[in-house]
Amino acid sequence: MMSRYKGIILVITGALFWGIGGTVSKKLFQEFAIDVNWLVTTRLLIAGVLLLTVQFFRKDRAQIIGVWKTRRVAIQLMIFGLLGMLAVQYTYMASIKHGNAAVATLLQYLAPVMIIVYLLFRRQAILTRKDLLTVSLALIGCFFLLTNGSITQLSVPAPAIIWGVLSGGALAFYTLYAVPLLKQYDSLVIVGWAMIIGSLALSFVHPPWQMDFQSLTVEAYFYLLFVIIFGTMLAFWFYIESLQSLAAKESSLLGSTEPIAAVLSSVFWLKEPFGAFQWLGTICIMIMIVVLALSKNTSNETELSQSEEPLKIS
Repeated sequence: MMSRYKGIILVITGALFWGIGGTVSKKLFQEFAIDVNWLVTTRLLIAGVLLLTVQFFRKDRAQIIGVWKTRRVAIQLMIFGLLGMLAVQYTYMASIKHGNAAVATLLQYLAPVMIIVYLLFRRQAILTRKDLLTVSLALIGCFFLLTNGSITQLSVPAPAIIWGVLSGGALAFYTLYAVPLLKQYDSLVIVGWAMIIGSLALSFVHPPWQMDFQSLTVEAYFYLLFVIIFGTMLAFWFYIESLQSLAAKESSLLGSTEPIAAVLSSVFWLKEPFGAFQWLGTICIMIMIVVLALSKNTSNETELSQSEEPLKIS
């Protein structure tokens, strides 16, 4: 029983770190003019190294090098790092910069709906009533979230919406493409290397050492530390550790506290405007997440259930 309580605490803490981490990133963009490219590069590089360090002190440290010994796996890992990890991180952060963490996080959670639609088009699944419910909730939720009930104007900047939808699409690819890799290697290894690959690629755009560090205040360094250590490395590690004592479905459901944390911290800490209809849209999307988390595996979710360890990182 104590192990179960530990798992619950870990997954909720990790989800809160994820959600609040997005809001803290917005604070860095807003008040300290931190460049998105630099933050994504630095965040991925440091978090990736730390995750591989954690793996080194676990039982399967040989996987850290072993993942590169097979050419096919190495190519898959490179693709995952660039088109999966880097794409998810960059689009998510860009959406936060142009909008806020609440909208960016909720739009990213459209990924399961995108996966359902993708599998239906591929004819790998049949349309069920649950699918209709989740897609309807997603569409209604997005309408209210992005328009605040108005049919003539958006309540969220267009670039934030575009980057947010792209983030959801990138997360859908990230989730599906990771399945065969996670069958063979621990998620800490796959995600750790993917972060490093993504950061090295983005380093050509904005190297992590190109920053006027002396201009940053103590407050800015504190926020950076939170985003990198708590909002990335510890959040993912806690989520994975929770799977040792909780079922994947339980961790997924409890992990849905992430968008709640993002919304509440954006509204009450950063004082982001959030209308009544946007709250209604948030509720619709949250219900969609709960429906997906509680539902039993169907043919639509076969692709997602083939891995023992769900992959989630914001």
